[in-house]
Amino acid sequence: MDRHELIKKLAVKNESKVVLLVMDGIGDLPIDGKTPLMAAKTPNLDALAKEADLGQTIPVLQGITPGSGPGHLGLFGYDPLKYQIGRGILEALGGDIEVGKDDLVARANFATLKGDVIVDRRAGRPATEVSSEVVKKLGEAIKEIDGVKISVYPGKEHRFVVKFTAPGLDERISDADPQKEGKEIVWSEALVPEAESTAKVVNSFLKRVREVLKEEPEMNFALLRGFSKHPVLPTFDEVYKMKAAAIATYPMYRGLAKLVGMNVVETGTTLSDEIETLGNIWNEYDFFFVHVKKTDSYGEDGNFEKKVKVIEEVDTLLPEILALNPDVIVVTGDHSTPAKMKAHSWHPVPFMIRSNFSRSGLSEHFNEYECARGTLGNIMALDVVPLMMAHALRLEKYGA
Repeated sequence: MDRHELIKKLAVKNESKVVLLVMDGIGDLPIDGKTPLMAAKTPNLDALAKEADLGQTIPVLQGITPGSGPGHLGLFGYDPLKYQIGRGILEALGGDIEVGKDDLVARANFATLKGDVIVDRRAGRPATEVSSEVVKKLGEAIKEIDGVKISVYPGKEHRFVVKFTAPGLDERISDADPQKEGKEIVWSEALVPEAESTAKVVNSFLKRVREVLKEEPEMNFALLRGFSKHPVLPTFDEVYKMKAAAIATYPMYRGLAKLVGMNVVETGTTLSDEIETLGNIWNEYDFFFVHVKKTDSYGEDGNFEKKVKVIEEVDTLLPEILALNPDVIVVTGDHSTPAKMKAHSWHPVPFMIRSNFSRSGLSEHFNEYECARGTLGNIMALDVVPLMMAHALRLEKYGA
């Protein structure tokens, strides 16, 4: 019996309300002796920590640096080693793009190219309305390559989605992304012989992008990654017997939630909007995934101070969540994004869970070091939802 079958067998329904608050990329490394969590003024998070069990999560395996897809899948209780989901399908679903059986989708970044070298993987993080105009320009110029229909869709800031449509396309191709700035263009390669024609189409598309955007000052190239077709996963409700809502502003996280069968709720663009939405739908659902993006963005930018400010904003709004009186609340991240590294990392992620059944009173603050000393120790992200269910009395005893 696999873990989903076991949990499905043990899961019971009740009236409890469960909140998973994910501060994306929250884990960090100290600069001048403090991490952003330590430097931030967080009286409400610290007060919650005094009533909670603290620990750290391992998103995939020790030493493995996760992408946001595997990081969130683990938090939702789906083994990221078993369910290897391309980022493209997440962006597409999050943007309400229809993906059919003949479609292959990829997550795209506008990038700045000088010669053959990528000097900025995010093209200066353009405003969404500015990048949308460039996506429109691409869509008008590139409609078909070698019999494959090309569709492009705007996303947030530097991001967009490319959809390739034709029978027989194969997702087993490598990313066309060097992953770091200061490196030359990386072309997609077939990982199996059957995918060679697909890789050829992708690379032809990128060459056309370069030609069409050659006069753009910053958004003059694109990087593609996460090539994927539409997978099939057991739904969250089917496994956990909880009606789940997702509140997130960025397409990829909305796509992740939609992929596992959560209902993605429309919300505004700010964190305050998200918390207001949570209150508005409180009586309609059992499980609430609330996503905070900017902790990760500022970590990737190496902006320690702004990461601190986002944490403080979360702290300011936390009483509004607690006023709803959730039976279980978890505060954590999907992975660590240290400002010192300007990238995701393998470091364990701060985690706390508060319910009427927590071993409370043993911690004073919510930060990396208090969590490292917490009562839970290191747990797999994969175990977060079952642990939340246990605290919500939603799991029966296993065995006699």
